[in-house]
Amino acid sequence: MLRRGLPATLAFTFFIVPLFPSFITLTAVTVPGISLLPHSLALGLLGLVAVIAVYALAVALVPPRAPVPTLLGLMVWLGASVLSLLLGFDPLAGALFLAIFCLSVLWHVLLMRFYREPGVVPAIYRAYLASGLIAALAAILMVLTKTPAAEYTVGHGRAIGTFILPGELAGYLIIYLPLAFAIARVTTRRDLRLLAIAGLAAGIPAFLMTFSRAGWMGLAVAVAFFVFTQMRRWRGRSALGIIAAAIVAVLFVFNYHHNPSENYTRLSIWQAGVLMFERFPLTGVGPFVFEKIYPFVRLPDGEPTAFHAHSFLLTVAAELGIVGIAAVLFAWWRFIVIFRARLATTNRANATLALAVAAGLLGTWVQGLIDTVSVVIFGLWLPFMAIALCCAQDGLVE
Repeated sequence: MLRRGLPATLAFTFFIVPLFPSFITLTAVTVPGISLLPHSLALGLLGLVAVIAVYALAVALVPPRAPVPTLLGLMVWLGASVLSLLLGFDPLAGALFLAIFCLSVLWHVLLMRFYREPGVVPAIYRAYLASGLIAALAAILMVLTKTPAAEYTVGHGRAIGTFILPGELAGYLIIYLPLAFAIARVTTRRDLRLLAIAGLAAGIPAFLMTFSRAGWMGLAVAVAFFVFTQMRRWRGRSALGIIAAAIVAVLFVFNYHHNPSENYTRLSIWQAGVLMFERFPLTGVGPFVFEKIYPFVRLPDGEPTAFHAHSFLLTVAAELGIVGIAAVLFAWWRFIVIFRARLATTNRANATLALAVAAGLLGTWVQGLIDTVSVVIFGLWLPFMAIALCCAQDGLVE
């Protein structure tokens, strides 16, 4: 009986992903942007997420519990984080990290175990496609109307929408756009195809309007990878052409809708991240502690504040050390091994869907080389690792 609520629960969770960044307003961290949700609404949304988490845990613990092959890698990553928390400088901040990470793991487990449950697949894809469509349309409309004025000003006229920073919207769309294209291409469900096409029509201009250089390169690599896997001839040249075009576009709009003074801020932050890693190489300074240690390693002319190292791997190195880097790479290696095994035995339609999701994940990794996008790491990576594996095995369960 508990499982009857799974379709609605998972659909709601996918639908509210664009609102996840507003949770930062509930912490002591100074928000580096504008949150559209008032504090009370963000608190209420967090309460709903807590209720969903309790329900999800109850469902996950009820027998029979099907094995989750990726769980070992995720638990190793979690274990490295716990070790860093215990040896780090701020266990309270680390506890927040662990709570968020555990929720992502639980989300991943539910998808892996119950993807084939009746009603789950249409519910989650309808919710996800509709949510991305609304988020993209809202971002475009806010830029065109310059509303709210504070967000337009802080973002220098870039599309942000319900997110806090343009790079967050870009990271969200890097996964959304390839999957929407694949669904429109292979689904036999008319409602999903129409939603996917509408999502592409709104998502592409919204993505371009983010003017996120890391995001643009991330999507270019995602599209190049997907094209390479789908074409039989000229696929290498086509992929390289896509990446080259993106590089040219980034070079031509290097300072467009950006404050030129921000172009070199990452250099000082990267140096600070390296200094943290050099001083605490084994287990790092602790999860979510980068901001508090940064002032002690900041260069004299460096950026006054930094919430992370503006690079996923460097942030992990600084906060979780060598142990954390090894754990993260092991978790992703496990995913890749299982993904390739499932891909080798599936049909073309399922492979198209799975490779589209994998392309989006790869694109966010490229974006993450020079940026750290929290909504991608905690709200997209783990659930869409599960989606990629489920698509490779079951597709849309037509």
